[in-house]
Amino acid sequence: MHRERFYTLTASCPDRVGIVARVSGFISGHQGWILETSLHAQPTDEEDEIGRYFMRIEVRADSLPFALSELRERFRPIAEEFGMEWKITDSALKKRVVILVSQQEHCLYDLLARWQSKELDIEIACVISNHDTFRGFVEWHGIPFHHVPVTPDNRAAAYAEVQRLFEYAQGDVMVLARYMQILSPELCAAYPGRIINIHHSFLPSFVGARPYHQAWAKGVKLIGATCHYVTAELDQGPIIEQDVIRIDHTDAVSDMVRYGKDIEKTVLARGLRYHLEDRVLVHGNKTIVFR
Repeated sequence: MHRERFYTLTASCPDRVGIVARVSGFISGHQGWILETSLHAQPTDEEDEIGRYFMRIEVRADSLPFALSELRERFRPIAEEFGMEWKITDSALKKRVVILVSQQEHCLYDLLARWQSKELDIEIACVISNHDTFRGFVEWHGIPFHHVPVTPDNRAAAYAEVQRLFEYAQGDVMVLARYMQILSPELCAAYPGRIINIHHSFLPSFVGARPYHQAWAKGVKLIGATCHYVTAELDQGPIIEQDVIRIDHTDAVSDMVRYGKDIEKTVLARGLRYHLEDRVLVHGNKTIVFR
């Protein structure tokens, strides 16, 4: 059962008295019906610095006497007054997701299953891969598939093509569903906070391409997965979601890979959902996630 249409306001600003009163007063002053509110004041570690305030508010769309564009214009002076980083989104507009994948299918299969069942209420604009392996599977779902090979000699051209396809598809978010290539710094810089990756370890431990082998060599007792935003620095972007599973000395690397696939799927799906629902606010290299 779908909820009624609503607008989501997300904002962060330097902490001070009166933020909530001003914003909630603006909404109630226009007879706005608030459905959900999440607030967080984050203190700073530095005594001489001001902390930061984060908020996420859902407002029933039909309770307001004007459309989204006018809501944004009316709210803008308040945002400027408090020095806010902010946006307002419309639940009626499905986010357009572009998926990148290489040759491991579990995350791709899981996302398509959740999309097909409407668990993820999104548009999958296209799938891009550096291999042709999943063309038939993706096109069977009626989704455009693009094969963009990546080699040491064509990396710049390949990622320029990925960016062109993303723009052509009018993508809102790019999801690396076990895409085993390192994106170019230029591509990362073009979409800050809009590229999501699933890494098969509990970051910041075991970065790189073979974390399960590293974990086995270290004899760790927990392995995990991390959903994070992509930056130019490998596996160092702001973390959205994580989870772990316990292992022991009897588990081989192959066992860890098998266990890890289940964690990777669920962590990626949860992290993507938080992003799609505007529940993730990024500040520096950290995130506030309003679950």
